[in-house]
Amino acid sequence: MRFPFDPAARGSSVTAEVRGAVATFLTMAYILFANPAILSAAGVPFAPAVAATAAAAAICSILMGVVANFPIALASGMGLNAVIAYQVAPAAGSWQVAMGLVILDGLVAFLLVVAGLREAVMNVIPLDLRRAIGVGIGLFIAFIGFVNGKVVIVPAGTLAALGTNPAAVMPPVTHGSLRTPETIVAVIGLLITAVLLARRVTGAIVLGIVASTILALTIGVAGFPKGAWLSVPSFATVGQADVLGAMRSSALPLVLPLLLVDFFDTIGTVTAIADEAGLHDTRGQIPGVRRILAADSLSAAVGGFFGVSSVTSYIESAAGVAEGARTGLHSVVVGIMFAAAIFLTPVFAIVPSAATAPALIVVGFLMCQQITRIDFRDLDTAIPAFVLFVMIPFTYSISHGIGFGFIAFVVIKLLGAKWREVHPLMYATAAAFAAYFVFG
Repeated sequence: MRFPFDPAARGSSVTAEVRGAVATFLTMAYILFANPAILSAAGVPFAPAVAATAAAAAICSILMGVVANFPIALASGMGLNAVIAYQVAPAAGSWQVAMGLVILDGLVAFLLVVAGLREAVMNVIPLDLRRAIGVGIGLFIAFIGFVNGKVVIVPAGTLAALGTNPAAVMPPVTHGSLRTPETIVAVIGLLITAVLLARRVTGAIVLGIVASTILALTIGVAGFPKGAWLSVPSFATVGQADVLGAMRSSALPLVLPLLLVDFFDTIGTVTAIADEAGLHDTRGQIPGVRRILAADSLSAAVGGFFGVSSVTSYIESAAGVAEGARTGLHSVVVGIMFAAAIFLTPVFAIVPSAATAPALIVVGFLMCQQITRIDFRDLDTAIPAFVLFVMIPFTYSISHGIGFGFIAFVVIKLLGAKWREVHPLMYATAAAFAAYFVFG
């Protein structure tokens, strides 16, 4: 009798799936505190948002694993939560209406999946552009890792200068210092992880996180909980979404930017994970992609219902893939860990972001290996691919990077009198991005 997820059929094992799940969860766990901190700006109560963030991530990760059998974990999306807190909620009038809009976003996205549109768009993206998405996301998460480890920092002088003169030309980032304890943890942890990875040690990324956490505890970057190690959850945000309020004519247009960002962030993430895991066919397409996209779309609505912004697929799942995860068992185990986090939040808070930074950097490196498969001799596609993979980290947005790359591809083909080589859906997608960039 075969194991339900059949890891062996995909070149994995139960041990690799569980090990990968641990790596994924540890690189995602920051969302338990980051999401409530951001949403609190819109009036969402902090403590209930912590429990609801964990619960929504648990439900949606398990849903992805069971329905799609794909190694992607889900949680409230960073970036999208800031849009909800600082733009959508003030414009909608309350965080409850904003969460109603998130539910509508998820339901509309699900209908697009059922209609086959989301899958169709994914399948018409040229192969080298899909590879560029993986490279761009690799650079993106490596950049996040360097920032989390304070190896790269935003100069305080830049923030002050831009506050008084937004047109000033200032360095956006600069280097950190080894006099900073977090940087020491990140750099030493990166060296340990790199050596383990180079020596082909099983579980290198998880071992790197453990070693970095021990170092962080030793030098005072992290500490054990001062109070109780168990927390009693409150779910006061659950069921508070105001869908009827979201359907008012004044609020409804706010669904469109949410939908666009959700739509292409997920396409980028799924493409990158599939490439890294080798879960695609000879045509470069992903078997069962409709189930993956359906689970992701429904998860957005779940996030709105729980009052914790749109729940979406996490590129940090690449940490699990790097550890050998290839099936939905990985996602189910991550979901179980998020469920435990509802009660064990103080325990998981021990691992600081500086300790998971090396994992993100190393996974970013692994994903960037796709760049060697892009045909840089075909300039019609290579230039848009370059635009795409550099703009993802430069704009700090997967969907914006994809949009700029798609627009560049369509314009180059049009001006080169090769318009017949572009699928109509690519024209429509590029036009939608152009409209969003101009009017959004």
